[in-house]
Amino acid sequence: MIEVTDLRRVYGGGFEAVRGITFSVGRGEIFALLGTNGAGKTSTVELLEGLAAPSGGRVRVLGHDPYRERAAVRPRIGVMLQEGGFPSELTVAETVRMWAGCTSGARPTGEALEIVGLGRRAGVRIKQLSGGEKRRLDLALALLGRPEALFLDEPTTGLDAEGRRDTWELVRELRDGGTTVLLTTHYLEEAEGLADRLAILHEGRFAATGTPAEVTASQPSRISFELPAGYFLGDLPPLAELGVIGHEENGRAIVLRTGELQRAATALLRWAEDAHVELGRLEVRSASLEEAFLRIARETAAESRTESPTESHQKESAV
Repeated sequence: MIEVTDLRRVYGGGFEAVRGITFSVGRGEIFALLGTNGAGKTSTVELLEGLAAPSGGRVRVLGHDPYRERAAVRPRIGVMLQEGGFPSELTVAETVRMWAGCTSGARPTGEALEIVGLGRRAGVRIKQLSGGEKRRLDLALALLGRPEALFLDEPTTGLDAEGRRDTWELVRELRDGGTTVLLTTHYLEEAEGLADRLAILHEGRFAATGTPAEVTASQPSRISFELPAGYFLGDLPPLAELGVIGHEENGRAIVLRTGELQRAATALLRWAEDAHVELGRLEVRSASLEEAFLRIARETAAESRTESPTESHQKESAV
């Protein structure tokens, strides 16, 4: 559904926002594109949407060049931008009907609004909507033409917790129905819960790719607990035997980091049982996508930059 090969995008002055990335997205798959500000996410998505021609490389969406063959691609995709810019005096229903007039095979207005939970707000003017409701309207318009491929740029920004969960469920239903979804988001929990696969961009290149589980598997798991009075870290079995690769100690509070979670947890609990020790505030968990993302960001932050992050963001946002 989406094929990208050695994609590049260069702005005036020679700034290279996208530096040769390659990936593909299959039918009925959710692919998340992550990265810090200025990493190249928006620049990449704009090329996939056909808003600009790439400076190098190849893009195919539904088998077509989205820029040169826009007429063949646009009726079959849905696009949700970071900000819609609706006419403030129109009602919600009027906005949908206006958009439907420019959309092939558009859903009925009522159906489009019910999908995103705005059915009861049809007669409300745009200027009276909350920020979260405007994002729901953005999504309704992106879904208006029953797209085969859907591009969502920060879709849950401004939504409350309930609205965010509802949007996630809707995106899953679309995926299960065969829609291909490419998602950008700053909410790492969102990417971890939704994406079948993801890529982390840094300075226009991929720093990591794979399933959420594959990306997080590269990070150590964590076991945290408190030792009872009179016990110290040295009383534990040798940390190397537990498969521990790092630890933190703050009084009686201990954090162990390991790449062999089951082995470490089993040995620790066996020691506690044999020693008749109760481990307080015990928590055993695998690494999260947030931890993986932050570590990748730290590791790549030392790389030299051609310009400041602010300038990069400004150029990336310019079309």
